[in-house]
Amino acid sequence: MLKFYLFPISYAFLTFPIAALLFTLPFLIVQYRRHGYIHKARAFMLYLFLLYLMNIFYLILLPFPETRHNAPLAGGNLQLVPLHFIQDIIRETKVVADEPSTYWHLLQERAFLQVVLNIALTVPFGMFLRYYFRTGWLLCILLSLLLSLTFEGIQLSANFGYYDNPYRVADVDDLIANTLGGINGFLLAGWSAAHLPRMDRLDEKVDLSAKRVSYTRRGVAWLIDLGVWLIIYALLMNYHTAAAYWISSGLYFMLLPFLTGGRTVGKWTVRIKVVGASGRVSLPALIVRYGMLYWILGGICIWLPILSLRVSDLTFVMAAFVVFVVMMAFVVHIMTRILKKDPLLFYEKLSRTSHAITWPDKHRNNKSLQTTPM
Repeated sequence: MLKFYLFPISYAFLTFPIAALLFTLPFLIVQYRRHGYIHKARAFMLYLFLLYLMNIFYLILLPFPETRHNAPLAGGNLQLVPLHFIQDIIRETKVVADEPSTYWHLLQERAFLQVVLNIALTVPFGMFLRYYFRTGWLLCILLSLLLSLTFEGIQLSANFGYYDNPYRVADVDDLIANTLGGINGFLLAGWSAAHLPRMDRLDEKVDLSAKRVSYTRRGVAWLIDLGVWLIIYALLMNYHTAAAYWISSGLYFMLLPFLTGGRTVGKWTVRIKVVGASGRVSLPALIVRYGMLYWILGGICIWLPILSLRVSDLTFVMAAFVVFVVMMAFVVHIMTRILKKDPLLFYEKLSRTSHAITWPDKHRNNKSLQTTPM
């Protein structure tokens, strides 16, 4: 029986890196928006919670039937009699009520172990709800029941109709056991929380003014800005606008930050902005900053395919080599800035601009906190 449970757990750990990768971007956005920075303890707990949810998901659903056209379950796919597991235990075990020496047989019986494991399955869920999410006991009960109902519903629907018939029994006793497990986890968290740092106090001694805007944060902002800018660029291209690349990049990366005090959609999302040497960034500084990045570095990449139609093959190969060298030098420049204590990129130094963390007055410090990039 142990092998039956180890199989789905191993799949959960194998696929966790993929799920974590998909989870990272929304996680970073929420953390930057809500807390202003990434706390290692908070990140560890959330990724651990993700791994836990994947484990119970696989434990509930795996192994799958060998074919989609599976046969119906012999005993039916729905069990609605509460505490029916007691009859199963009495029928299947060799326990004699007046002989305590026979009680150890329970540890070898499927019916008993299934109930115990269904309770244990949601104990961590209740602990997460109380310790990390700071829920009350009533909400913990409701969420534990809802989690169990979700899995029982998936089983009853034959994985949303993918299989011809359900391959697991939807059992009301599972709802009882899972909910009980969530309650036990909630109670255990009350004891264990005394030995762990409180999640609601992680930010009490954090000074955002001492934190620098990391390249991770800038990268998240850039990915969001790239998506928004590509929509603008595509619209201009659809209307056959001349110089669509230069117009769209100028409007979005230069004019928009000037009008919004250094913010683009991406920068607003992660609570940062571009600032000048004396505070609010000027339009000339933005033109210098992003002109070098998008009009010069990005421009040579845009012109390269066009150049291939107008010059000889040898000239194009030479031009492509020059572009490759320039872009590789830019990548090396970024990598060295990440490793050095002075992390400003060349176009930031020339334009005398940098990034600042912005934070609402009602939350922390009655001002934006200017920092240098990390």
